Amino acid sequence: MSRPVTLCTGQWADLPLETLAVKAKAFGFDGLELACAGDHFEVAKAVSDPAYCDRKRKTLERYGMQVFSISNHLAGQAVLDHVDARHKAILPAYIWGDGNPAGVSARAAEDMKNAARAARNLGIGVVNGFTGSSIWHLLYSFPPVSAAMIDEGFRLLAERWNPILDVFGECGVRFALEVHPTEIAFDLYSAQRAVETLGNRAEFGFNFDPSHLIWQGVDPARFIRRFPERIFHVHMKDAIVRLDGSSGILSSHLNFGDPRRGWDFRSLGRGGVDFEAIIRALNDAGYEGPLSVEWEDNGMDREHGAREACEYVRKLDFPPSRLAFDAAFDKGGK
Repeated sequence: MSRPVTLCTGQWADLPLETLAVKAKAFGFDGLELACAGDHFEVAKAVSDPAYCDRKRKTLERYGMQVFSISNHLAGQAVLDHVDARHKAILPAYIWGDGNPAGVSARAAEDMKNAARAARNLGIGVVNGFTGSSIWHLLYSFPPVSAAMIDEGFRLLAERWNPILDVFGECGVRFALEVHPTEIAFDLYSAQRAVETLGNRAEFGFNFDPSHLIWQGVDPARFIRRFPERIFHVHMKDAIVRLDGSSGILSSHLNFGDPRRGWDFRSLGRGGVDFEAIIRALNDAGYEGPLSVEWEDNGMDREHGAREACEYVRKLDFPPSRLAFDAAFDKGGK
């Protein structure tokens, strides 16, 4: 049986949920991954209003849309980050408040706890998101960065995220970190350290997204094979590396979509990700959850891209074999 194909709504937050549900159905999707943005899914209402989640489900069901996860990336980012003016643009007013960094991080942490409660109320088991990072700015190690400074960043991860994950555990919900630059875990080794720092707890795993790994030179399929039991959710997103001798992999402070960048996101099948290797690794890992299209391509109309991406994933996905290919020749060992 093929895995359900869903559409992440984060890049469509300008549209009302009902409008997007109609479009997604026409594009061919089985469901939506609800971003906590716009009117798609509001964490505070999902916790305070007992009927809110029922209304959301009925809206989705009216258009044949399923839901398997919600995504609260923006609040999660503020939990560990050094909060500054950039965060005001991405956070809801009730988290930003007066902008005092300590208060913003504390309110973001509460919102992540509430996201677990909201997911439970919606009847789903996964919240995707970010953790932020207090040490991302130390990446290049100049001026020299001591081991103690990095240790402190991971100590802060445990201090701030263990209480959040305690609530996830109480709610029977798992948190899926999207391994991503600017997060405490951005590649295989930093992901391993994050798992260990959090005591290998069962509530913590990953929202696998190959687009954030490929441009770093990390093999996405190898990531799945390293953490097979911690792949809680999957984003299907493509990227391309196009170094031409002028720009580097750090992309020269050029915005996404600028043709001078050293890498950029692409619509599925139009970049450099080996998705067949990913499907085979997911099959080996026993992953049966949704394949969620997070569509980003500044050079393509998004409705064209979403429809094309849905078709691409359906053609790409296949179930694992339950029988060795040469078993038909086995005559009882004779």
